[in-house]
Amino acid sequence: MYVCSCFGITEKQVQEHAASGACTPRQIAGACKAGTDCGSCVRRIQALLGRGACPRRELLDQGESAAVLAADPAPAVPIASRAA
Repeated sequence: MYVCSCFGITEKQVQEHAASGACTPRQIAGACKAGTDCGSCVRRIQALLGRGACPRRELLDQGESAAVLAADPAPAVPIASRAA
């Protein structure tokens, strides 16, 4: 079944990207553009990803933020020095 009509992305494709490490709708969008045009599929993508679908998200839930942050690229500007 299609999730994103704009780009012809199926549930299976979203699940494959998730299995490859895409844990958020934004990461799915980066992998295949789903959710970047009209946006009507973003909630369906969120539902497909589920709450525990991402190992990194599970680490965050357990309070392992240091391990997760070490795996992600650092922000260009340190959080403490960003303007509100």
